[in-house]
Amino acid sequence: MDSTDAADLVAGVHEDEREEGVRFRNRAALMIAILAAVLAVAGLGGGNATDDMIYNNIRASDTWAFFQAKNIQQTAYEIAIVEIEGDLAEPGLTPDRRAAMERQLAEHRATIARYDSEPDPAAPNDLLRGEGKRQLRAQAEAFQAAREIAQQRDDNFDMAEVFLQLALVLGSIAILALNRAILILAAGLGTVGTLLMANGFLLLVPLPI
Repeated sequence: MDSTDAADLVAGVHEDEREEGVRFRNRAALMIAILAAVLAVAGLGGGNATDDMIYNNIRASDTWAFFQAKNIQQTAYEIAIVEIEGDLAEPGLTPDRRAAMERQLAEHRATIARYDSEPDPAAPNDLLRGEGKRQLRAQAEAFQAAREIAQQRDDNFDMAEVFLQLALVLGSIAILALNRAILILAAGLGTVGTLLMANGFLLLVPLPI
């Protein structure tokens, strides 16, 4: 092998290295683009989950406040019933006065029963509709359950964003350093982030934390 052959061989090796570097960078850039798209979807899902969490928390709080207001009113009527029953036991009541008090007693008891359960006439068997204490309790608990689900989704999306952002940073470093090991690590983190994002929508696996 003369000097010209050696030079051609070295040039060929450098050309192969350059082509391999270009292929590596192209693959890494494609992976980064995909991870960036997944990160955008995770961010959108996280934002929606946060909105759902806030909405259901407000609705649960408002419904429990309505429930407590009903309970206070019901207690007031129960106290009034005790007083009326005491007055009815007193001697010397005129028939008209007794009849009026008994009518008022019946009205109070009907009101208490209505406060206990006041279903929606359009859906009498649906506990999530209506304004009685029974219905309000079911509605508040439903809002709380929805809030918990939104919280679980948000936790998944938050963790997904962390893993995906780390994957993007490492992928960028891998392109600059032409380091395959770093790119593999970035791909692993990106995979974990993608799975967490999917779990944020599907909630197939509860998070251990």
